[in-house]
Amino acid sequence: QVQLVESGGGLVQPGGSLRLSCAASGRIFSINAMGWYRQAPGKERELVARITGSGSTNYADSVKGRFTISRDNAKNTGYLQMASLKPEDTAVYYCKATIVHCSTCWPARDYWGQGTQVTVSS
Repeated sequence: QVQLVESGGGLVQPGGSLRLSCAASGRIFSINAMGWYRQAPGKERELVARITGSGSTNYADSVKGRFTISRDNAKNTGYLQMASLKPEDTAVYYCKATIVHCSTCWPARDYWGQGTQVTVSS
């Protein structure tokens, strides 16, 4: 019923920047929270940043001051601006959205994107 499509990953040198996008489409009445997660090889998936429907944000300590999460509600799209990238930021980045399908639908449901690879290396 809903698809999340991430884009913007790639190879970047340490200190560089990337902007990830997550576009949601399908049967969407509203999007509650949107979040970005990452999973490095051999590690568990971890929360990177999250933004609520009202715009409140929270970040993992490891990315505070370097990453910024935002959203465009009119476009059903979320973003993750990443700056001052480090090799330890290398991972597959996933978008998650909590979506309400209609005005009387409950509960909201979580959807995941397919992931986009971010590699930070010289």
